[in-house]
Parts: sequence; structure tokens; C-alpha cells
Amino acid sequence: MSAKTLPPPHYHKFALSLLSLAIITVTIYLGQDIIIPLAMSGLIAVLLRPIENRLIRWGMHKVIAISLALLLAVIIVSAVTVLLSMQISNFADDLPKIRQNLNDTFHKIQQWVRQEYNVSYRQQNQYLKKAQAQTLDTLQTTDALGIISGPLGTLIVIPIYVFLLLYYRAMLLHFIIVLFAEKHTERVREVLGEVKAVIQSYMVGLLIETAAVALLNSLGLLILGVQYAILLGVMAAILNLIPYIGGLVATLLTVLVTFSSNPELSVILGVIGIFLLVQFIDNNVFVPLIVASKVKVNALVSIVGVLIGGALAGVSGMFLSIPAIAIMKVIFDRVESLRAWGILLGDQTPEESGNNLFKLSRRKKKPKEVEA
Repeated sequence: MSAKTLPPPHYHKFALSLLSLAIITVTIYLGQDIIIPLAMSGLIAVLLRPIENRLIRWGMHKVIAISLALLLAVIIVSAVTVLLSMQISNFADDLPKIRQNLNDTFHKIQQWVRQEYNVSYRQQNQYLKKAQAQTLDTLQTTDALGIISGPLGTLIVIPIYVFLLLYYRAMLLHFIIVLFAEKHTERVREVLGEVKAVIQSYMVGLLIETAAVALLNSLGLLILGVQYAILLGVMAAILNLIPYIGGLVATLLTVLVTFSSNPELSVILGVIGIFLLVQFIDNNVFVPLIVASKVKVNALVSIVGVLIGGALAGVSGMFLSIPAIAIMKVIFDRVESLRAWGILLGDQTPEESGNNLFKLSRRKKKPKEVEA
């Protein structure tokens, strides 16, 4: 009789999991120019899938349905772009005035540095020239050329990717199912269905959240009488798509632009108060009720994931980090050997699940013996 094959030890599985994560990370870093546009196209394709399906039910050919759904998305994005372009043109007309205000503020800062730290204007200018030269050297590299030309190439290739992903959707899903043994077919179908639900819920919720945040930001800035209120409100909402970090960058940018045109302290404090209030409403109302209805990821993993995504693929990696983590959680929860990782990504603590393994029980004190 042949001896039974012993299951691999725990540390062996753990090492393989870490090795797999390392390979995926290196692959994303080295192939981000291909993977990032493809991943963004996948999110858009899943978002447009219900529209395509509805058009097909109305009797349209598949190619025509996909083309119309893609055209609708392009029209919406173009409309938002035109609105922002109109606001940016008005902003560009006032650039000389804003530049003058910034120069005046810069000279005041230089004067303060000279008085407080005894650094002469000549030394400060030398530091600034050195930093400017380093920046120009960076921009002249081939990597900078890729950064500048990258967005244009992405805008061209994403619609093509979206069309092809929708057209070959059935073939791609069949390929994923066939990859696994036949006994796992139902499990794979379940995972794919839940991944689709998570992505659709996240993308629709994200669009609703962005529109609501843009509306609240713009209304608040209009009440304060801030110039370019709509432009700043919409830009802040777009930056808010980057979890945790985008809101801070949007606040700093808005304060800088507002200060350059209206340096009154009450207006600056009002802008900060409006953004803090909108962030509070967003984090406690919009995100839990709209965005996080399907995406159950804890805050610690979200922040770390956003930082890792930014280190691997810049702003696009930050945006894609949350849906990527949510998809990984769906997969981890369905695979027995990876279930621990799913618990790590989730937002349910052992106390909430009623399975507190680390609850310490008080030791009962032994009664003191009565001396004779």
C-alpha cells in the first residue's frame, strides 16, 4: 500500500502566498504601462455592461449596443471636460493677477525666513535655482516623456480596450472557468459573479459620491464668494477619488488658489471649514451608504493599499487600489488556504463577529487558607 501524502506544512503555504504576492507586485511595477490602462478599461467595461445588456434586449446587434454604450460614456466625459475647460479659461485670464499675488506672498515668506533664520536672499535664491535645475533634469529624461505622453496614449487606448473586453466578455469568462478543475466550476462562477457585483457597486457608488461631493463643494465655495468655485469644487471631488490622500491635496490646492485671489483670513478659514464638513459628510454618509455597500475593506488596509498603489503606478495605482483589494478579498474568502488573508482585508473585528479568540478571562482568586 502506498503511504498517504501528507499535506504541506503551514509555513510552506504561507511562503507560497508571499511569493505569489511578490511576483504580482513586480509584474504590476514592470508592466504598469499595459496593466493599468487594461485594469481601468475593465472597470469601465463592467460599469457599461448593464447598458449594453439592456440595448441587446431591445433587439440591437451586439456591436451596435457596445458602440452606443461606449459613445454614451464618451459624451458624459466630454461634457464634464468642456465644463472644466470653460472654467479653466476664465482661470487662465486671471493668471497674471494670481501670479502677482503669489509673488508678493513669496517675497513676504523670503523676508520672514531671512529675519528668523538669517538666510540671505542670495542663499535662498541659490537653493531655489538648484531645486529648479534638478526638476528640469528630471523632466528631460525619457521617463518624463513617458509621463507626459502617457495620458494621451491612455485616452486613445482605453476606449479600444473597453470595446474589446465587452465584445469578448463571454470568451474571457469561459477561459477563466476552464482554467480550474471541473469540480470547482460552481465556485469559480460564484466568485466571478460576486466580483462583478463588487465592481459595479463600487463604480456606480463612486460616480454618485463624486457628483454629490462636487455639488457640496461648489455650493459651499459659492456661498463664501470664492472665485472659480465650480472649478475648484469639481477638481476637489475628482481628487477625492484618491482615498484619504486626495482630500488633503484638494484642500491645500483650493486654499492656495483662494489665498492668491482673496487673502482674507476669514475666507481661508471658511474654505477649510467647508472642505472639512464635506469630508465628514462624505466619510460618514456617502461612503458607508453608497460606496461601501459591497466593498468591505478596513481603513488600515485601504491606506496601506493606496500608498502601495501610488508607489507602484502613481495616481492611477492609487485609484485602482481599493477595487483591487476588494476583488482580492472576494477571492480570498472563497479559497480555504487564503481565508486568513480575507479576514485581514475585511472590516469585521472578532468582537463584531462573536468570535473573539483573544478575549482574556480573569483568573479566579484562590481563597486564602485560614490559619489555625
